[in-house]
Amino acid sequence: MRVVILGGTGPSGILLIEEALAARHTIVVYARNPQKLPVHLSKHPEITVVKGELQDAAALATALAGARAVLSALGPTFGNPAGEPIAHGYAVVLEAMRRAGVKRLIALGTTSTKDELDKFSIGYSVMATVVFVGARSMYRDIAAVGEVIRESEDIDWTIVRVPILKNDKNREVRAGYIGDGGAGAAYTLARHGFAAFVLQELDKGEWIKRAPLITSA
Repeated sequence: MRVVILGGTGPSGILLIEEALAARHTIVVYARNPQKLPVHLSKHPEITVVKGELQDAAALATALAGARAVLSALGPTFGNPAGEPIAHGYAVVLEAMRRAGVKRLIALGTTSTKDELDKFSIGYSVMATVVFVGARSMYRDIAAVGEVIRESEDIDWTIVRVPILKNDKNREVRAGYIGDGGAGAAYTLARHGFAAFVLQELDKGEWIKRAPLITSA
């Protein structure tokens, strides 16, 4: 399958590319700074790199041509500018997907994106408060991303909500909701687990139009 990967130059995105390669997909990496890709990926014969900004509709059209799905590891960082730039970028991406006939989106989210199936959790409430107070623009941007994606009824979306990301190599995850006593009872996730889950979801489609929280098992 031909897939477009957003956010592929970050640590989670690089693992996502490698996981997609292992699953024998053909990959288009859409990146603002392609030079950040490791050489073994930028020169790989199954990878095409398209340079462009998130709100560049013409460049997105080039990247999406012939694709079947978009996999995104995009996320805000501390120091994220005000004005919800990533959410606005996703609106452009979703419109470009419609024009290209691409219906599947699997996107990284955080627990700033709420879900009606979540239950109360002291730990996650504290985490959300810390982020909101310490990085308000980041919190608002990622929450707005969830709203933009959920409004896209014509897209088969999955928002993969993650807690604190770690760099260990654990690929095993639990999927569920905040406060559910399973996935929602833990607070960390290995980046390898995120990448593995995204490719599994691309294959199985078990969480379409849902926003699971995943944590390391």
